[in-house]
Amino acid sequence: MRAAIAYLRVSTGKQGRNGLGIEAQREAVQRFAAAEGLVLVCEHVEVETGKGADALDRRPVLREALSQAKKAKVSVLVAKLDRLSRDVHFISGLMTHRVPFIVAELGADADPFMLHIYAALAEKERALIAERTRAALARKKAQGALLGNRTNLAEASAKGTAANRKAADAFAINVLPIVRQLRATGVTDLRNLAKALNERGIRTVRGGAWHHSTVRNLLARG
Repeated sequence: MRAAIAYLRVSTGKQGRNGLGIEAQREAVQRFAAAEGLVLVCEHVEVETGKGADALDRRPVLREALSQAKKAKVSVLVAKLDRLSRDVHFISGLMTHRVPFIVAELGADADPFMLHIYAALAEKERALIAERTRAALARKKAQGALLGNRTNLAEASAKGTAANRKAADAFAINVLPIVRQLRATGVTDLRNLAKALNERGIRTVRGGAWHHSTVRNLLARG
């Protein structure tokens, strides 16, 4: 049977949205592997904040997955193309590593050329959406509309607090399974858990380094 390495990723601030949470990705990858007769030899999980064509520098887990796949001569399997990147240049850069990628949502037959096409189309669509949004805001402003919440600051503050709490809860849903895996291997001390998360390149919900206090706060959400 063919083998593959699973790579799962969420971006800080967007955890769990659009069905892209870690568990949703894991289920999608496992379903695809079972249907295609693939054996998943291991799984790499990454929570990162970097974006852009140089994002690989801030994604050490992906680098590790690429290195391992290249040595074992197996593919890297992801649930969706944007779990690798939303940047077509970044996708092109990944192809230079000569590691085959399989994207579950695109099927087993999607070759590198198709991956480039899909990435380019997705990038173009994002640009069009951004342009339409800017144009709509410009029209409202020209018509005299006041943009943003300028009157009810208390309500706006409450909504912001609720949004931050929701983002923190979603972040915990994705990172807690990683912490549980670490604890299962015998890493139970808060400081050692923080060290292990930092070594894996995982950042906190605010994009900073882990400390015993932030690990304790994360566990409190579990």
